[in-house]
Amino acid sequence: MRVDPCFFCGRPSWPSKGITFMRNDGKSFRFCRSKCHKNFKMKRNPRKLKWTKAYRKNAGKEMVVDSTLQFAARRNVPVRYDRELVAKTLKAMERISEIRARRERAFYKKRMAGKRAREVAVARKLVAENEHLLPRLRGSEKRRLAELAAEQGIDVEELERETLEAVRTSKKSKAFGGEVRRLRVRTDGGVEEITESTGGGVHDEDDGFEDEDEMDTD
Repeated sequence: MRVDPCFFCGRPSWPSKGITFMRNDGKSFRFCRSKCHKNFKMKRNPRKLKWTKAYRKNAGKEMVVDSTLQFAARRNVPVRYDRELVAKTLKAMERISEIRARRERAFYKKRMAGKRAREVAVARKLVAENEHLLPRLRGSEKRRLAELAAEQGIDVEELERETLEAVRTSKKSKAFGGEVRRLRVRTDGGVEEITESTGGGVHDEDDGFEDEDEMDTD
């Protein structure tokens, strides 16, 4: 059974699946889905679309030079059937897939090496450019942290960073819709309890209820 790759994206196009386009000159184009067929008819370049194999290989995101990739090359020369050759081929196919998976994992780890350091460098650059937007510590607080860091033997910058993080978390706004209960002294000397929302609105518990004097009818 031959599994042809998609002419546009490079994915495997299984038998009875996908679309085959025959040009007038006799050349056949195999597509795994209608998405690839539409992009082919729009004459788009597969090397410029990020979801194709051609783009990933051109960008260095997938292996290009490897001995395991030679087994997937198309061979048009027929070979006479041999039972032993078929058995060896089936056994070798499993082994080749394992080797290719292991090499792909190693290739991915090597490609992703140093990504964390690059992200930290970009974050540090962003903080350095927008340092004026960050909260600042007072001089007395900095001196206290420097003395504390000297006593504990740790880095001053790390201690300042932890202090600023604690300040930011403590200044976070409360949940929307919270209520605060307060006591208010009336002019006649009585005390009443009111409820204030965090948004600034004041809600009196007597709201919505009429006084008994207003309800009385002479």
